[in-house]
Amino acid sequence: MTEELHCAGCGAPIQNENKNKAGYVPTSALVDRATVICQRCFRLKHYNEVQDVDMEDQDFRDKLHELGRKKALIVKIVDVFDFEGSWIPGFQRYVGDNPVLLMVNKTDLLPHSLNENKLLHWIRRQAKQQGLKPKDVVLLSAKNKQGIQEAASSIEELRNGRDVYVTGCTNVGKSTFINALIAEFGENEEQDITTSHFPGTTLDMIEVPLDEQTSLYDTPGLINDKQFGRKRSLKERKEFIPEKELKPKVYQLESGQTIFIGGYVRMDFVEGDPNSFVVFMSNRLPVHRTKQDNADRLHPDRVGDVLTPPYRVEDAPELTKHRIEIKEEKTDIVVQGLGWITVTNPRASVDIYVPVGTGVSKREAVI
Repeated sequence: MTEELHCAGCGAPIQNENKNKAGYVPTSALVDRATVICQRCFRLKHYNEVQDVDMEDQDFRDKLHELGRKKALIVKIVDVFDFEGSWIPGFQRYVGDNPVLLMVNKTDLLPHSLNENKLLHWIRRQAKQQGLKPKDVVLLSAKNKQGIQEAASSIEELRNGRDVYVTGCTNVGKSTFINALIAEFGENEEQDITTSHFPGTTLDMIEVPLDEQTSLYDTPGLINDKQFGRKRSLKERKEFIPEKELKPKVYQLESGQTIFIGGYVRMDFVEGDPNSFVVFMSNRLPVHRTKQDNADRLHPDRVGDVLTPPYRVEDAPELTKHRIEIKEEKTDIVVQGLGWITVTNPRASVDIYVPVGTGVSKREAVI
């Protein structure tokens, strides 16, 4: 092929030689097409089917390292449901001295009763703890096109005629956000960036012109190895990735009691006065309460039966234990990729079991 084409979905260079490489398109599909999408994006868009391609996580990181050498506005998008799991560690070293606009997506998942100003203050405190002082914070739901106008105004105000690079971990909604911008302000209906429940569906930087001199770029998503679920099937991921407003599940527990969230999380209340535990995870995940003495007999043997999902015992993840000491009231225990459990009262000892490799932490309660 003599002309360098790029996939309008994922941004990968178009090629017709290797089906297992990014950007593959059959030769027959290249005839008289002004806008081309690769076979992988075509199948993802029309059949919700993801084809694996040969691309290493290091390639994603190398592209982000380029940002610090540019003069641009950096838009960092995080997922409010998975704040820790979608936060790029050491983000400041990637962007250098460039200004950062922090966008917090998927706010439609939080209870409507949550005070917006309190949420904004919480986000700024969390960002400061991570060493980031954004120029502005914008709340949005890209899927529902909420906050798009405010986001566009903030971008225009802060970029000062420079290019804009949209960054974030996989599946925070970067591509959905840019698609919403295109739908709101753009003219090219065929320019539709690939979105999916699967991590890493944007493979290269996708350019969206802002004016004659500058552009907005959708960068590849960084994969967080501590985020649970990226290697689970699409069917299973739909069970624990929420799509509707979270409905908190409240449990009054005494020490010696246990709750399971599906077959993915076990929480033992080891020591402390009777306490209130509030589960903020996908509404599809059932919670099972039992005595701590019975817990070892339930996982993994009763996964697919008493504990679902997963729906087969052979799909049960191996769990590893973390001891969490609750010293402050209203503390969240976060399981990256799955959600969090709020512990209402202090002076509690909790053992939380999560799939091996999954990140666990505690924080000031968001709600």
